[in-house]
Order: sequence, then structure tokens, then C-alpha cells
Amino acid sequence: MAWFLLARLLFMAAVVSTAFLLRPVGPDPLVNVLFGLALAGVAVLFEWLLRDLAVTRLLGALLGGAIGLAMAVGIGAALFWADHRDGRVAFLDAFLLLVLPYLGLMIGGRKGEWLEPSRLVGLFRASGPQRRYKILDTSVIIDGRIADLCDTGFIDGTLVIPQFVLKELQLVADSSDSMKRNRGRRGLDILQKVQKMSGVEVTISDMDYPEVREVDLKLIELARTLQGKIVTNDFNLNKVAQLRGVDVLNINELANALKPVVLPGEIMKVFILKEGKEYNQGVAYLDDGTMVVVDNARKMISKTIDVVVTSVLQTTAGKMIFGRYIDPNLAAQGSPSSTTTEPEPRRSARHIQPAQAASPTGPVTPIVIAPPATGK
Repeated sequence: MAWFLLARLLFMAAVVSTAFLLRPVGPDPLVNVLFGLALAGVAVLFEWLLRDLAVTRLLGALLGGAIGLAMAVGIGAALFWADHRDGRVAFLDAFLLLVLPYLGLMIGGRKGEWLEPSRLVGLFRASGPQRRYKILDTSVIIDGRIADLCDTGFIDGTLVIPQFVLKELQLVADSSDSMKRNRGRRGLDILQKVQKMSGVEVTISDMDYPEVREVDLKLIELARTLQGKIVTNDFNLNKVAQLRGVDVLNINELANALKPVVLPGEIMKVFILKEGKEYNQGVAYLDDGTMVVVDNARKMISKTIDVVVTSVLQTTAGKMIFGRYIDPNLAAQGSPSSTTTEPEPRRSARHIQPAQAASPTGPVTPIVIAPPATGK
């Protein structure tokens, strides 16, 4: 940074000294010094405004301006037969010298990405598949699941990482907050991991849009320019990009689509982790993070049980499964086999108490057997 400041000061001093020696605006040295200082200030301001311009855009602007100037000179030479003393012809010649370089400068600056080597090779390639670009967002880099997708081969085409995304990721990694700092460093580690994968093409894009401040809008403009798709898990960016006609690959939507499909009545084995909000409920989670709410499972915490699926609820945040746990003991008690009992052993008449003896027609009179009489 100090080197740039020193170069600017030396440049301004050189311009001011040249104006002082040559006196382009009159004999007064103070006026010439102020004139040179103003010219140097305009040049430095122009250089400062172009500090974030991509090299390809700068080369495109210079090349377009040179082509426009050559066309203006060629058209002026072709009009050699015209009377240049006529004011209309002189104005037309001056107008061409101004408008054609201006158009070439602006068009070349906007289409400067075509000067990238990959695109130049594509222009001269006779035939071949069109390159598919996937522009990575900061959130999906920090998330880390993009590395697994690339490793499995589900992401094809060229992964594009813009410079402004790397800058934002570096700011997160240099944050004073320890949590943000760890997330930023994790994102940088994920990028290194993806770059080292075989069969995955990763490119760093220098294209930037200084007139756009927000990173999300820059991603949308870059996707429009490259005719690619944005890979993200940001819900707001997903909606804004779709409204602007840009295709988006949402990692969260892919994860929800890959969750297992269960139907009411199916039996599944889950591990009850904690107590639910409602009475006598337990909560379990599947391997993909799907919540399972189980009735009658409060006493089965920290146990693996079989539950019957009763309903499935799909929300924007994900999928919830509701089930019911059937206690085997209660099921055994309620089964028909448990209602049959063995016949009780027959009791003798002397063991039957008067109050307990009964018949279908009414109470039975007890029979008393007297002992035999003995004579004296």
C-alpha cells in the first residue's frame, strides 16, 4: 500500500514540474502549477476508480477502444473525396473519432471475460459440449457438504469461485469472534479439499461488479454473465435468484429430497433420545436428522424400540414423522390368548362356605350331616 502511495506522489510531482517548466497555459508559473496539479489529480482519481476492475475487463476496454479508433480513422480516410472545409463534414469526422472509440471502450469493458484463455479456446473449438458453470456461494463453502457432493460425482461442470466470495470468506476467517473465525477457516479448508480432488475442475474468477455492493447480487450478475447456476443453501439468495431468472442448486432442498420415504403403518426402529413436549411422548432422530415424535415412549428414553408410523408432516424446515409405541406387555394382555384361563380345581362340599355357594337358580341350602347316634 505504501508503494502505491509513493508512486502516486512521484507521478503528481512529475506532472506539476512538467507544467511548471513548459508553461502550457501562460507565463504565470502558479497557474501552470495548479493546472498540472489538477491534471495529476484527475489521473490519480481515475486510477483509483479502476482499482477493482478485473484485468480481462481492462484489456477488453483497451482493445475495444483501439478497434473503435482504427474504425474511425478508416472511415475518415474513406471520405477523402468529401470537402473537409465544410462544417458538416468536419463535424462528422470529429464525431466518428469520438463515438467509435467510446463504443469500443464500453463494449470491450463489458465483454472482457471473453479474453480468458478458456473462453478463447472455446471460440476456436469446432465442436464440443458446452461448459457448465457452478458458482459457489460463501454459505455453501462454509457448510462443507459441497465437498461430499463433488467426491461422489453428483456435481458436474466447472466450479467457479469468485474473488469477492474469497474476500468475504477471508473476512470471516479473520473475525474477532471465535465461532465466525472457525467457520471461515473451515470454508478455506473445504476449498483446498475440493481443489485437490481428481476429476473436479475449479477456477478462480476475477470478474467483479464494482457498481454492485451486495455479494448476493454480484453472484446473480456473474451467473448471468457465465450462464451458470448458483450453488447455495441460503434461502433468501435462492428466492432472489429465481425472481431474476437465474438457476439455483440448493443443497438443503437436495438433502430434503433424499430423505427416506415412510408411509403410515410401517414399522421402524428408532432410538428414543429425549422427552417430547406433549404428555407421554418421546423424541428420536434418524441418521439424516429427521425428527420422529413417538407417543407412549416417555418411559423408553435411551432405548431402541420399534414404532408404528402414524403420519408424516412435510414442512419448509424439513420432514417430521409421528409414530406410536405399542408396549409388548400391554399387547400381550389385550390378546385373545391371554383371556383364556385354566379351569379351577373342583372343590369338595365341605370346603364351600354357605355365602360362597351359588347356583344358577338361586342360593343352595347347605346340607348338614349329623353323626350317627350311639345307644347306651
